[in-house]
Amino acid sequence: MNDEQNIYKLVKTENIIKNYTSGNETLHILRGINFEIEEGKSAAINGQSGSGKSTFLNIIGGLDRADEGKVFIGREKEDITSLNEKEISLYRSKKIGFIFQFHYLLKDFTALENVMLPAFIAGVKKKQALQRAKDLLADVKLDDRSGHFPSQLSGGERQRVAVARSMVNDPDIILADEPTGNLDPQNSEIVTQLLYENAKKWNKTLIVVTHDVKAALNATYQFVLEDGLLTRRDF
Repeated sequence: MNDEQNIYKLVKTENIIKNYTSGNETLHILRGINFEIEEGKSAAINGQSGSGKSTFLNIIGGLDRADEGKVFIGREKEDITSLNEKEISLYRSKKIGFIFQFHYLLKDFTALENVMLPAFIAGVKKKQALQRAKDLLADVKLDDRSGHFPSQLSGGERQRVAVARSMVNDPDIILADEPTGNLDPQNSEIVTQLLYENAKKWNKTLIVVTHDVKAALNATYQFVLEDGLLTRRDF
């Protein structure tokens, strides 16, 4: 089998519809989103606040459910919209690495402990989880800060720890929701570069939601979400 035949759509959504009801008003957030991305590629989704970017990302990640449509994952094209709560929880822990605008690091744990903890919880032996965490912190240029607590790290450093943590369980897909939204331009550039570099190094499929058009240029594909519709666009 040649390389071209080996490439397949790791994520594919079909006609994703999501509405929210507020009082007598129905908000049509997603109006039929069709999207696909190959294994090891990256996609950036731009859009205004409230456009539904985070909602779409959360549906792919199993944190939210669509009103209509399907989400197919992997070579076997498993439809995660048909999974029950126990199955969707297992899907999140095994297949998805999350990065959010806020780092959500545990304040009483060091950077190293924060990175290794998800693997340890997932049943990886402590020694193996520790080594994996050390390797990932080195990848984000923080091996010399591994013993520091979140309060001793800068905002950019904390977000780099979050990047490392997202990959510790070796997920297939990294979902990043405004990962540089709280950072100054210099740290935004550093975090963005490290995120894309490490996704490529570890062959992760990366989907990034961002307001930053410049950051979107790093992705294999660029999209804009507006009026509930997703459009492929070259910035």
